[in-house]
Amino acid sequence: MPKPRTPAAGGIFLFLGPVIGALYGIGRGEPILWMLYGFGIGFALAVIIWLVDKRRG
Repeated sequence: MPKPRTPAAGGIFLFLGPVIGALYGIGRGEPILWMLYGFGIGFALAVIIWLVDKRRG
């Protein structure tokens, strides 16, 4: 019986996106705005990882 494949973990981007965005935003003077940008980018990356992993089957 073949060993089941472990799914790819894209959830790290949901954590790192807002954190990196907020840290970058502190330097720019708008941490909340950049945190939201980071969340959006992190969400997009997590969805891309999920879709690629789903396609690999």
